[in-house]
Amino acid sequence: MRRLILASTLLLAGCATRPQPQPVAETPALPQPTPREPRLLLGQTAQTLVGQFGNPSLQVPEGSSLKLQFRTSRCVLDAYLYPQGGALRVAHVDTRTPSGAPADQATCVSELESRS
Repeated sequence: MRRLILASTLLLAGCATRPQPQPVAETPALPQPTPREPRLLLGQTAQTLVGQFGNPSLQVPEGSSLKLQFRTSRCVLDAYLYPQGGALRVAHVDTRTPSGAPADQATCVSELESRS
């Protein structure tokens, strides 16, 4: 009798299904920023900006901060640098057309990079 119970238990155990693992939803990879993305200008030093865009068309010291302006015939980029960690670093970037209308930052950055 014991053998019958043991055999039937083993037979039933072999028929049992294992729970299938649930598929894990994959998080889509975020695109890596390219060097032309404006957000990468934040935190940069004046030397880095000059290396990327060439010499600024305007430099305006404002107290302990500095405004650097870079221009093309189609856009103007103003970078505002403030003291951070012992160096002046970009804290804000503003882009516009020469007439003052708002301009797309990524397009302006691309134009400035191709000019230099």
